[in-house]
Amino acid sequence: MSTEVVRHPDGRVEIKGDLTGSPLYNHDLAPTPLAERNWTTYNFAALWIAMAHCVPTYMMAAGLIAVGMSWGQALFTILLGNIIVLAPILANSHPGTKFGIPFPVFARAAYGVYGANLPAVMRALVACGWFGINAWIGGQAVNTLFTAIWPGWATLGGLVGGVSLGTWISFMLFWGLNILIVYKGMETLRHFENWSAPFVLVMTLGLVVWAVQAAHGLGPILSTPGKLNSMAEFMPVFIPSLTAMVGFWATLSLNMPDFTRFSAGQRSQMIGQVVGLPTTMTVFAAMGVMITSASTIIYGQPIWDPVTLVGKFTNPWVIVVAMFTVIVATLSVNIAANVVSPANDFSNVWPRVIDFKTGGLITGVIGILIQPWRLLADASAYIFNWLLLYSGGLGSIAGVLVVDYWLVRRTELELRDLYEPRGAYTYVGGWNFAAVAATGLGCFAAWGGKLFPAMSGLVPYGWFIGFAVSAASYYVLMLVLKPTAVPLPTPD
Repeated sequence: MSTEVVRHPDGRVEIKGDLTGSPLYNHDLAPTPLAERNWTTYNFAALWIAMAHCVPTYMMAAGLIAVGMSWGQALFTILLGNIIVLAPILANSHPGTKFGIPFPVFARAAYGVYGANLPAVMRALVACGWFGINAWIGGQAVNTLFTAIWPGWATLGGLVGGVSLGTWISFMLFWGLNILIVYKGMETLRHFENWSAPFVLVMTLGLVVWAVQAAHGLGPILSTPGKLNSMAEFMPVFIPSLTAMVGFWATLSLNMPDFTRFSAGQRSQMIGQVVGLPTTMTVFAAMGVMITSASTIIYGQPIWDPVTLVGKFTNPWVIVVAMFTVIVATLSVNIAANVVSPANDFSNVWPRVIDFKTGGLITGVIGILIQPWRLLADASAYIFNWLLLYSGGLGSIAGVLVVDYWLVRRTELELRDLYEPRGAYTYVGGWNFAAVAATGLGCFAAWGGKLFPAMSGLVPYGWFIGFAVSAASYYVLMLVLKPTAVPLPTPD
């Protein structure tokens, strides 16, 4: 490969020359040229605002109330979780900005040029699950919208598998809309996120105003007590809930290089993300808390699904506007958070055959096969099974990546060798078994409680346990085994 690595004064690195001869290369995995790194602070803030303003965020906050928390306890749990997860997000965003590389290429440094498929596929499968969840939510919104316009839609074709035919059609229509935007590319996504973020915020504020008025002011909403009135009652719910909050964005804590590879600089992505994530999640969660608390007063029970709540309205045009907002919100988060990464991840498995568009299609198909309607059956399954369990696995990957880039490599990567089958990251047959072993140990520590009762106390701490165990074991294994051609620095 005839290439030249260029280091610019602002610290960013790019590669000039022809990489097309490498079996590890395709256009979508190639380092982003400096001229195409044009995402600003606003773009990153808008990205997070658009991703946070989604139904799963709303359902998360409301779900905490449904399992007994007060509004104050719920908001504290969500804010703390998002502050915690911001640290690995920013840590793994740095290499994307510096080298212009997507997540699976970045993972090649720690796991090996072929071993990177392990974290990439693990991340991709979680994203497929999220894609299915959001596609089902979006489909429900489309179904409610169609029913408001034409009431006969609700009974169209009878039931299929216990669900109306109209619901299935709506689900597939929304699914197809996601795939269409994927085929339009990343620039279309950037423009879509820029306008969808403020639109969804304004519309949700309207729903908050309705909730406050219908509940006769903020007083009744904020005075509604929780059911966890002592530390003995609160902590068993708080710990797994906090882990679930971290797990909510544990996916993006790995694959933010998929977006920061387009950043105009480190300052742009850092400020945009610090402004966009914790504040937006907390504010939008507060809206969900207020609306759900109001629904308890208005309807006698907490309704934590906004699509179900809006379905109780009688004015069809209000339903149409509300459901259009849900569709926009769900579409924006689904494409950004749940398609971009797995599309790149699947492409990394077979770069010569699977490009970004094909990877997106694979994501969509798997998203249907996981049957998301079963996962969303109740708040407990959503928070304590889905979010809690997968967070342990992704935390184990994050521990390896953070330690490798910041402690082992000291933020320096051999960019050319990330695309070279016989380079610094070849290790043994393209696999760094120190990273694989560390990830396995982290996963065992996080998940072992499901198999061995003696370890059951670790399950609520899944992400934290997985991160800590994999990070520590990886650093030790790399110091002892030194399975790389790149010299290890002497520890300070």
